[in-house]
Amino acid sequence: MTAEQQRLKANANRKVPLEQWGPYLSDRQWGTVREDYSENGDAWNYFPFHHAHSRAYRWGEDGIGGICDFFQNLCFSVAMWNGKDKILKERLFGLGNYEGNHGEDVKELYYYLDNIPSHYYMRMLYKYPQQAFPYTDLAETNRNRSKAEPEYEILDTGVFNDNKYFDVYITYAKFSKCDIGIKIEVVNRGKTAAPITLLPTLWFYNRWQYGGVEKKPSITRVNHGTVKAKHERLGSYYFYFPKTEDQFFTENESNNEKLFKKPNAAPFVKDAINDAIIENKNVDLLRKLDKGTKFSPVFKYKVPGGAAKTLYLRLSDNLIDEPFAHGFEEIFQQRKTEADDFYKAILPAHITEQQKQIQRQALAGLLWSKQYYHFDIERWLSVPDGISPLSTQRTLGRNHDWPHLKNQDIILMPDKWEYPWYAAWDLAFHCIPMAMIDPTFAKHQLILVMREWYMKPDGQLPAYEWNFSDVNPPVHAWAALQVYHIEKKNTGKGDVAFLKRIFQKLLINFTWWTNRKDPNGNNIFEGGFLGLDNIGVFNRSIQLHGQMALEQADGTSWMGMYALNLMDMAIEIAMHDISFEDTATKFFEHFILIAEALNELGMWDDEDKFFYDMLVAPGTQPLRLKIQSIVGLTTLFAVSIIEKTVSRRLDDFTKRITWFENYRTKNNKFWPNEERTGSNNILLSLISQEKLTALLQRLLNETEFLSNGGIRALSKYHEQYPYSVQIDGVEYSIQYDPGDSTSNFFGGNSNWRGPVWMPINYLIIQSIKKFGEFYNGRLEVEYPTGSGKKMELKEVADALTKRVIGLFEKDLSGARPSHGKYNWFYQQPGNENLILFYEYFHGDTGSGLGAAHQTGWTALVASLISETAEKKDKKQSST
Repeated sequence: MTAEQQRLKANANRKVPLEQWGPYLSDRQWGTVREDYSENGDAWNYFPFHHAHSRAYRWGEDGIGGICDFFQNLCFSVAMWNGKDKILKERLFGLGNYEGNHGEDVKELYYYLDNIPSHYYMRMLYKYPQQAFPYTDLAETNRNRSKAEPEYEILDTGVFNDNKYFDVYITYAKFSKCDIGIKIEVVNRGKTAAPITLLPTLWFYNRWQYGGVEKKPSITRVNHGTVKAKHERLGSYYFYFPKTEDQFFTENESNNEKLFKKPNAAPFVKDAINDAIIENKNVDLLRKLDKGTKFSPVFKYKVPGGAAKTLYLRLSDNLIDEPFAHGFEEIFQQRKTEADDFYKAILPAHITEQQKQIQRQALAGLLWSKQYYHFDIERWLSVPDGISPLSTQRTLGRNHDWPHLKNQDIILMPDKWEYPWYAAWDLAFHCIPMAMIDPTFAKHQLILVMREWYMKPDGQLPAYEWNFSDVNPPVHAWAALQVYHIEKKNTGKGDVAFLKRIFQKLLINFTWWTNRKDPNGNNIFEGGFLGLDNIGVFNRSIQLHGQMALEQADGTSWMGMYALNLMDMAIEIAMHDISFEDTATKFFEHFILIAEALNELGMWDDEDKFFYDMLVAPGTQPLRLKIQSIVGLTTLFAVSIIEKTVSRRLDDFTKRITWFENYRTKNNKFWPNEERTGSNNILLSLISQEKLTALLQRLLNETEFLSNGGIRALSKYHEQYPYSVQIDGVEYSIQYDPGDSTSNFFGGNSNWRGPVWMPINYLIIQSIKKFGEFYNGRLEVEYPTGSGKKMELKEVADALTKRVIGLFEKDLSGARPSHGKYNWFYQQPGNENLILFYEYFHGDTGSGLGAAHQTGWTALVASLISETAEKKDKKQSST
């Protein structure tokens, strides 16, 4: 057992399986809903970027490459200055929804290089231009671009030309849980010497002004190389640094005078250090201070071209006489070796070096995306922020019907800049790659989002911060089973207690779905946008005119999948606890009823061989919305195999499903795709073999869904043949958009009208594998459609997996599809192994789009690489 595995084993026995210190600091706190106290809910403009260095936050903190304790009492991150910017580089910059031509977007270059679950070793890279950072250029150029044009990125501005930038590597290596070595290495990638000022910054989250602590914490000088940070809950920590001429203290409190023309609570406020460095303001006064709630020692360097400068620091709960004693630097190599040993022990050996790099960085990004999240809706609605008064618009506005929601936890985020808040269905996908490296934490996260301080009393799960009441696909039962089986495969033991615990919560959520999203009681579900933003001709979350309703093929399919997942879960538990046998039967029967509705109530178009949403209104014929999209392919996801051992051991379950089948077939009622093998295994699916084959024919057609990088969200068919429909005299239309969104739905910052999305591809691959497992070579389809080449289904799944992984792999010229037009930058020395894990990928070229660090669900590529390697290992062992 490696050192890291031993640490994880110890953590697994804790109530909350977390290290006290980790990368829990957000990349962005400004512009979030939590900080928005406006009447009109305009979060981006209420707390914009240019306020962030002067205004204290109420619900969290942010910083570059930072760390904090798990209650975010004390924070550390690295600020820097190139001598030309008008503000210190303390946090990441990006554009809000109203500034970007495709919605919000981070405009920085940073990379999560390494991490392990205990965070005893972490490393990230920030690229800092030596020229003035192009804040204005980025904002104005994007604002003036149309949605038909590409986004204007920082690599387009020219500030990285001629390599005139610094690589700033930030590395953490723990001596023990609360004793952390910090290494900041600055590499000048240019040819000529350039100045840089480093300000490693320690500060307290401001709870003293807004309620939360009784006594204001303090950072005080001990000597010229040490300060002491004291907090009533956290205790005392010591921050060690090399002696330097300037060491500045100030308060983490808002500069109200500057921002709002109101008196400041303290003479020196949040931006005092910024003003001292940039404007040489109050320098002598700051030098005299010896305490505060924010502290930065100042290190000024001139780094020769091609050279590097290294700074060592230490943050510890111990008072140490010689914090940088001989051998101090060795801890970084020791922890790096332990990280290597850990990944070598748990990840497949028989993959290419490229795939190892992809997998390791994907998992690093996933681990860096853990974030402290603090939000108390009741307090947020009822207590003003001192800037804006309470208003009826707020108290009856956004999220007002979630007063029970009181979150203060470490959560896996989709992306700590673009989405620095949890999203229910994103989180389910995040837990799958997390289960490869820390299954205890993965299980903890799935249960956490269903706890009573998250789940609504009626059973609804919170969707995401912008609108907790939006509806995400119910994938949590599926994810829980995935996590369970990953841990069982890797350890030889399944955590049935976890399944039991989460099963109880899922029952409540399933009941909410059946009560709220099936208004007609016919097992056809509505659901809303279901996380697919602009997949339809109109916003599927809005209330339609009059009594018109949208009956959704995907909403119904997701619920069929949900019922089948709960059946599988109940069966797994029943093999250990027979009292769950009846529940397995209940969900089996519910699945049959959903499958009947999907197949019998008009969603299947026999001419097109495809499933469509339907518009229904009293007294009129239902209208199929003939959009060939992922909506019609979600029917693939509900598939399960009941093995012979289950039939033999669960006698009552077997008798009941046999009776149910006999009853329905005798009475000419629908019966789903129940097939049996010679070994008497049973296949359950929403669709017949005939419909499966028809859907795969479209799915695997390169002129429709199949791209070089995986399955598109919308068929390329709609490039030539857009779809339109008239509703109450208004024409709505949709066409294939392979890249950034040309629609304003949901801020225009995501697109389900053509690009490749990792979670959907992962689900498709897993489903085809499951069908392939059952048919075991007895069913072949053409791949690609029209090629004349037949493949069995497991081979098709492998081929799709190869395409998805290929998004990140270098071609013969050294270019990765995901880097798109910026491959020139990533083929330069030192950048060859840097990978970004985008939100989604261009449907034609495979270039990355959307959030640049959506490592949460795009980290699923790490799972796909492992699954591919396991298959190779099985083949090798069998031969």
